Amino acid sequence: MACTVNFEPNYPFPQVFLVDGGGGRPQDSAQPPNLIPCWSFPPAQERMKGRGKSKGCMGISPGLALVVLFLFLLVFAALGFEAFKISRIEDQLRNSDGEVNQPAAEFSAPQKQIGLDESGLYGQDKSKRVAAHVIGRIEETEHPKTLRWDSKTGQAFTNGAVAYLTADGALQVNETGTYHIYSRVELIFKQCSPTSSFDHTVFVRRIAHTAPLTLMKAHRAGFCPQHTSYSWTTESYLGSVQLLKKYDRVYVNVSHPKLLSHSHYGNFFGLYTI
Repeated sequence: MACTVNFEPNYPFPQVFLVDGGGGRPQDSAQPPNLIPCWSFPPAQERMKGRGKSKGCMGISPGLALVVLFLFLLVFAALGFEAFKISRIEDQLRNSDGEVNQPAAEFSAPQKQIGLDESGLYGQDKSKRVAAHVIGRIEETEHPKTLRWDSKTGQAFTNGAVAYLTADGALQVNETGTYHIYSRVELIFKQCSPTSSFDHTVFVRRIAHTAPLTLMKAHRAGFCPQHTSYSWTTESYLGSVQLLKKYDRVYVNVSHPKLLSHSHYGNFFGLYTI
């Protein structure tokens, strides 16, 4: 029994010859050329289709597809977690608006206990605060022990209920209160010796008191090295809190005014309310 199969010209089949049992001479097949026996090989296209089915969709194996899908899930999970964290942070920032000012309110309580004026914390008009700072004035001829100052040069100023009196070098306060008073002097000893010394004094003249009242005083000695005749610069600083009355006049004295340096910023004097 024979079957007919159409073949493609691109896939040629070997010729088939029938041999009889008698003479052994090959004879041409009685079948037409387009007919071959049914035991011929299956077409090549069917074999190729059978091989392609094992590779999965679009030529990708199922195992590789599962790995790619798992990676995509990890990426989306990470993005979702980051978005959740950002949302939590934004909520915390919104809710913390009412808590920011709380430490400042707690900190203001001990400030009130130590006597700090509330007006100094909440917008006190600085133009009304009593303060003065005057700097050294270079004297060419006279050198009085009670020093004179410059109230308008450089950083010197007077503000509020205080005035500088040019005639005698005093800072006069026109308001009773507690003041911080300070003074610095700088002296140059051209022939410094172990016995060199000087006095630096801050005092006040008050109405109904004929004698001046000493507020601060320093005696400096022993600042020169042994056996030297070179110039030597030294200084003295005084500062303290004092209760001053209205119309008090504050002065600075130096025992050796001729030895004062010619530095405006090395010699200064001032006060301010506290």
